[in-house]
Amino acid sequence: MTSDYRTIAHDGVNEMIIKKSRFITTMARVHTTEEAEALIARVKKEHYKANHSVSAFQLGDHDQVQRAHDDGEPSGTAGAPMLQVLQQMQLKDVVAVTTRYFGGIKLGAGGLIRAYANSVSEAAHALGIVRLAEQVACQITISYAQLGSIQNYLAEQDLQVDHIDYAADVTVHLFVDTSAVDAFSAAIIERFNNQLTLTRGDKRFREIPVTE
Repeated sequence: MTSDYRTIAHDGVNEMIIKKSRFITTMARVHTTEEAEALIARVKKEHYKANHSVSAFQLGDHDQVQRAHDDGEPSGTAGAPMLQVLQQMQLKDVVAVTTRYFGGIKLGAGGLIRAYANSVSEAAHALGIVRLAEQVACQITISYAQLGSIQNYLAEQDLQVDHIDYAADVTVHLFVDTSAVDAFSAAIIERFNNQLTLTRGDKRFREIPVTE
């Protein structure tokens, strides 16, 4: 898997009622087709009385594996819209299963497409979306007088401070994407005329909440 991608924050379930039909969407992180199919089978078994359990998933760095199944709904009205939402939201290594309990009111083709698409979108936002990125732990040691300027600069760069240590000097701890750390180091040293000490620590994968 690539060192920078988006997925759901955690596995879970979300339910919507649309014209008396229940749409229950189960989403989970998966890494293989077998894991995705096992989750689909588990949901179908759990909701064996449901009218449909529609599924979609995509796996891989470049979404090499993409699958969608309508599970008895009219062709193209269920699984495909769900997969399209995963693609549009750029969610990788994720499976979604939307179980429908029919409420007696037909939705029509357009209604089904909207219902299944919205079910996945709502579930993803309810569970939370994160960016998984390889980042480098960085420590910036500065004087107390520089702290405000450093904090403003980092905010301008959309970099979040992890924590600050206060001693004889101030040490600001943060994480920077591995792909951007060289440029960041050069820029901040130049911006503050070399009046700081920048130390790099370990690389690690971190989950950064995505707010949209």
